Amino acid sequence: MNNKDLKKVVESALDEQKVPHVKLKKIGASKVDVASLTKPSKETRQEYWGKGLTYFAIILIIILVASIIGFIGFHGLETFTKDHVNIFHFLTSSDWDPGEGKNHVGAAAMIVTSFAVTLLAALVATPFAIAVALFMTEYSSKKGARFLQSVIELLVGIPSVVYGFLGLTVIVPFIRNIFGGTGFGILSATLVLFVMVLPTITSLTVDSLKAVPSDYRKASLALGATKWQTIYKVILRVASPRIMTAVIFGMARAFGEALAVQMVIGNAVLMPANLVSPSATLTSQLTSQMGNTVMGTLPNNALWSLALLLLIMSLVFNFLVRLIGKRGQK
Repeated sequence: MNNKDLKKVVESALDEQKVPHVKLKKIGASKVDVASLTKPSKETRQEYWGKGLTYFAIILIIILVASIIGFIGFHGLETFTKDHVNIFHFLTSSDWDPGEGKNHVGAAAMIVTSFAVTLLAALVATPFAIAVALFMTEYSSKKGARFLQSVIELLVGIPSVVYGFLGLTVIVPFIRNIFGGTGFGILSATLVLFVMVLPTITSLTVDSLKAVPSDYRKASLALGATKWQTIYKVILRVASPRIMTAVIFGMARAFGEALAVQMVIGNAVLMPANLVSPSATLTSQLTSQMGNTVMGTLPNNALWSLALLLLIMSLVFNFLVRLIGKRGQK
């Protein structure tokens, strides 16, 4: 639309006014500033800037995630494409000494230990997390719940190295005195991770219990159920998908923990004979050996393959969270 057409539209709009307007009454077509009408306003420019920044941030995050996945995938697959390590041997053999050649690149011991530590930590932490969450949502006063929430947030904020140091100075000697041996192993790592994942599972479980409609509680109590029957038969069953999501988030946190586990597990790449024998996880081996290898060599590529395994496991955990969430919605 050109300026003449725009003036005609404005003039017809002014002529067709049914209710006279004080300001518009003195406006004629000749006084219409077409440039100001067609020029973007300040609000429009702000809208464009906001939308542009949003799209830029989204594109940047997508590029960043794709770059990380591509970089780890490229270097992780070089073990099998460049160094010709058999992937089945890599996943099933416990012989780990990449410096001796491709026949000594077996990550089975670290995979087993990583899953053992993660599952045991989740099994120990989940009952405590559910118990604390139930107390905060069903029994505690608002002041008590706020106090417990602040304690949980404090546990979240403690650095991993502090947990590892406490495990090294308290848990490892305790295990050594009770069971003998060095004190390093899966049991020590499990106890450290138990404290570390407890706040995560507890916070998410509290949110899942609060999401249960209060009408369910009232209806159950109105039918004659006791407080505990309501909790056990109604609240926990309704919130179970969300609680499972909380547990999986805790497992993902435990599976990816490196520094604290490295300090208490012993870092011996051996198939664990028991809970108190030194062993190593994927993360502990990565953090302890990455600085001792040369980029592009078989030992370095083997460590990148361990990192690729960790990345795949994190994607699996995310998939499980989404799967359980969809089932919970049904």
